[in-house]
Amino acid sequence: QVQLVESGGGLVQAGGSLRLSCAASGRTFSTSAMGWFRQVPGKEREFVARISSWSGRNTNYADSVKGRFTISRDNAKNTVYLQMNSLKPEDTAVYYCAADPNSDYVYHYWGQGTQVTVSS
Repeated sequence: QVQLVESGGGLVQAGGSLRLSCAASGRTFSTSAMGWFRQVPGKEREFVARISSWSGRNTNYADSVKGRFTISRDNAKNTVYLQMNSLKPEDTAVYYCAADPNSDYVYHYWGQGTQVTVSS
């Protein structure tokens, strides 16, 4: 079992930055691909970013955040990060991290979410 706890959300003005953190419990963190997703009330959850297991050499991003957001991981701390720069009001959402233990794009574990609000 893996537990994920997000932190770092908050209120920021447009153009500002936030860094989200997701702390994971369990021994499988290093071997899990990790992802960030977001959801706005009344809309489906959408993919934001993904990082591969182990060294995290491979990353990919939604087109809407490419060039502004950066995903990274620190296996020693069992933590995955999402650095968000040049934030826009449309980035306002609840952000969730998720673990894909088999690196097959199936996310078995999810955090409780952290709210990000970007004011214009």
